[in-house]
Amino acid sequence: MTDIVDLADQKADTAPTAVDLAALADTIEYIRPALQADGGDIVLIGVEGGKVNLQLVGACGGCPMATLTLTAGVERILRDRVPGVTEVNAV
Repeated sequence: MTDIVDLADQKADTAPTAVDLAALADTIEYIRPALQADGGDIVLIGVEGGKVNLQLVGACGGCPMATLTLTAGVERILRDRVPGVTEVNAV
């Protein structure tokens, strides 16, 4: 026997989650001093659904460890502290 699925419920489950922009701005300010201590910085480019687009600038922009910094550091912190963040992309 096949289960009947209500499409309205299905859409609600797959709808993009809104990112808490105030928490995002506060968390970027929390992260920023660590990057600035190494001569870099972070710039918020934009938010699309749960995806946050950032740019690492200064010394961080050309650093070979920038990808690791973004995924293991910045993305982890943003996903832990900011409701709605599902992914962080470097632009």
